[in-house]
Amino acid sequence: MCAMATDKNRTTKPARAREARSGEAQTSAEAPNPVWFKPVMFGFMLVGLAWIVVFYVSQSTLPVQSLGSWNILIGFGIMFVGFLMTTRWR
Repeated sequence: MCAMATDKNRTTKPARAREARSGEAQTSAEAPNPVWFKPVMFGFMLVGLAWIVVFYVSQSTLPVQSLGSWNILIGFGIMFVGFLMTTRWR
């Protein structure tokens, strides 16, 4: 019976060590985002939306008249950066 207790302790200690190591790795990987992350993420999405709305409302004269229809792509690009940030949001 003593041999079984010794074997049991041998198998659980490495398992506990692995669990502790994997728990530490998960904790550092799942750390919360900085305070600035969420406002910047939503800011990118809102600025991109505003860019597109201003382009349509101003009948292609604003935000940058010389870019013409490329303003739509710029607006969607800015919004896309915000949406990409949502994949990192915890």
